[in-house]
Amino acid sequence: MSLFTHRAYWRWSAGVQFARLPSTMAPLAFTLLTTATTGSYRLGGVLMAVFVAAEMVCAVPVGRLLDRVGPSRGLPVLLLLTAAGFAALAVAAAKGAPSAGLLVLVLLPGITGGAVSGAFRTLLADTVDDGLLPRAISVDAMILDGVLVGGPALVAVLDMAGPLVPLAAMAAACAAAAVLVPRRGSSHDRVAPAPDVPARLGTYLPWLCCAFTIGLLTSTIEVAPLPLVQRLGATEAAAPVVIAVLTGASIAGSALYAWRGKTGDARLFLGGFVVGGLGLTADLGWPGLVASVAVIGACGGPLVAATSVNLQRLLPKSRRSAGFSLSFTVQACGFGLGSLAVGVLPLWLPPLFGVFAAAIAGAMLVVKPARDIGTVSVTS
Repeated sequence: MSLFTHRAYWRWSAGVQFARLPSTMAPLAFTLLTTATTGSYRLGGVLMAVFVAAEMVCAVPVGRLLDRVGPSRGLPVLLLLTAAGFAALAVAAAKGAPSAGLLVLVLLPGITGGAVSGAFRTLLADTVDDGLLPRAISVDAMILDGVLVGGPALVAVLDMAGPLVPLAAMAAACAAAAVLVPRRGSSHDRVAPAPDVPARLGTYLPWLCCAFTIGLLTSTIEVAPLPLVQRLGATEAAAPVVIAVLTGASIAGSALYAWRGKTGDARLFLGGFVVGGLGLTADLGWPGLVASVAVIGACGGPLVAATSVNLQRLLPKSRRSAGFSLSFTVQACGFGLGSLAVGVLPLWLPPLFGVFAAAIAGAMLVVKPARDIGTVSVTS
């Protein structure tokens, strides 16, 4: 079956995009909300920090709980609780709740929302065949680029109707995602999995390092487009060009990867990260900046897909929600650390951290080649 006529995949895709939308909307939505209701945009930043911290801390434990109850059963409940959390936050802000109250309320969608992406990724394994999986993940990565751009734009439009409207839309998106969760019982849900022992951490570590590298190096570009162009003597009007090149290259790389429909060798994409990161550090003018950003973008989507496919080969079915949640959390940690590095270090230095991480991940995959990963027994 072709992926483009695969109805179950597109239902899954619609559900996961609705589930992702609130996270892309949250930074701007929280800032506009607190500015309008308390007069402090800084409180919005603190709300976002608490929200992300709750997601990261609770993603794996909540994912493990979903593994026990079955993701197709537990995920709709989790999404409805997340929707309720955003709705409660909006109502409290409308009633003039104190800052401490808002900080407590934002914990609920953070706690319940952290494992949502991992659970949806687990359900993808039962939605498409293994042969379609690389193409399915690549197409999803292309759509995700649109969601990342569209989320803040949607907030800006909805805010014209009032600062509470974006939060209401975030709650509605979670509710829509709950409706779209695949209802057909997967093999995971129908049959109680036999007790199994996951592979040793060393088996997963190269792929977790790949996930960390993706967040670490891409944050160097996404957080720092303005200083990157100012280093070349350009004005702030040129900063969107950097993001446009990164997004366009990412979509093109994912499209080519989807067209090939093969897992590919992650070491090739890590090599692209090394080359692109060194180009950012070297400050080679506009040609060097554009080329470096394009190389990193073109390798990012395929590296995400290769990492995801290989993790699925390794993770026992009874631990996939927790495993994928851990992978997304590690990637978020990389993004956070990369963002921090851009904020406190000289501009030439943060890309070197991404280069170093990519080299370490590549070295791990040389010791345990990518072609051997899929044959490792995770229950022996």
